Amino acid sequence: MVGSGVFLLPAALAAFGGISMVGWLFSATGAILVALTLSRLSRLVTKVGGPYAYAQRGFGDFVGFLVAWGYWISIWAGNAAIAVAFAGYLGVIVPGVSRSVMAAAITASAAIWFLTWVNASGIRNAGILQLVATVLKLLPLIAVGTIGLLYIEPSNFTPFNLSGQSTFSAITGTATLTLWAFLGLESATIPADDVVDPERTISRATIMGTLVAALVYILGSLAIMGVVPAVDLSVSQAPYADAASAMWGGWASYAVAAGAAISCFGALNGWVLLSGQMTLAIAKDGLFPQAFAHRSGRNVPLVGLVVSSVLATGLIFMNYTRGFVALYTFIILIATLTTLVPYVFCSLVELLIRPTAVLRRGLPAAWTAIPILAFIYSIWTIAGSGRDTVFWGFLLLLAGIPVYVWNKWRRGGVGA
Repeated sequence: MVGSGVFLLPAALAAFGGISMVGWLFSATGAILVALTLSRLSRLVTKVGGPYAYAQRGFGDFVGFLVAWGYWISIWAGNAAIAVAFAGYLGVIVPGVSRSVMAAAITASAAIWFLTWVNASGIRNAGILQLVATVLKLLPLIAVGTIGLLYIEPSNFTPFNLSGQSTFSAITGTATLTLWAFLGLESATIPADDVVDPERTISRATIMGTLVAALVYILGSLAIMGVVPAVDLSVSQAPYADAASAMWGGWASYAVAAGAAISCFGALNGWVLLSGQMTLAIAKDGLFPQAFAHRSGRNVPLVGLVVSSVLATGLIFMNYTRGFVALYTFIILIATLTTLVPYVFCSLVELLIRPTAVLRRGLPAAWTAIPILAFIYSIWTIAGSGRDTVFWGFLLLLAGIPVYVWNKWRRGGVGA
């Protein structure tokens, strides 16, 4: 969940002023509602695939496939974007990486393939690397979000709403922006087959991970906006590094840049893992080529890992001439909606798959309120993501229909 976005968000929020903290609270609340919904689903459906498995159980093969198809594309496309961001942050510390676009493209691709190799060696090794990277990437965020509170200048929060928009519009805009930092909260639900005691472990990981991320994000943004004036923050290319430099001197900016590079590296490792797990889940249900269902001697879905990394690498090299900022923006645009659509479907799945006897006895208001509120929040965030995002995301989902038809035809048609 914690990747490159959080290190850049304070600059995007500076135009709104202090009211962006309200947006953070809304997005954190919505993310927790979605996390609660997914954690409860993880106890009811323990098969690999997470959002795909839940959508398929509640709405059938076709909706399940569309959720999985779009989500898989968003994973490998997002991996290209995260790898590009990693190369950019690493270039602050190792100038040679940023001397040419080709050098950065090679560095980004090397990161993808190194982590593909780590994941191919076994999910336990990937998990160990993830744990180390998570601890290291949280250190600069926690340092700025705690010690930084001592350096806050209250005048930096006035006026409270700098956007010139109404209070509601400003909150909607900031809540939509800050949502990007929470994308990935569903990650723990996907590799269910490789998790010990998945009914308890996945639920705890999903809820605790979302709560910890929310706390780190909100405190960090509060500190940065209180330390760096909005006029300077709005043009900052490295908000956390600028805030650290203002508080502790120039050396701190390099330390935070290193933390940002580690953050991207750790996030990339987790998403590479999911690229194989997602294709494994679809293939096991006969909705994807069966080669993707094969596991290596180390119990790893190697075909899914390799194909996903080939596609991510190809995306980088086919578009590197755009410049990395334009490439990053383009990829995020086409990937965004396909990470939000699963939230919409999964939010109401529990109302479909709960035992009929339980439904007949009646349910507490709080029990039904959580999935309904999660659904409303998901629809709201999709609407707030913009027409371009909805347009490209919808076309991306439709592009998967021929793949679904081909697999159904291969298995003998709908009646098979």
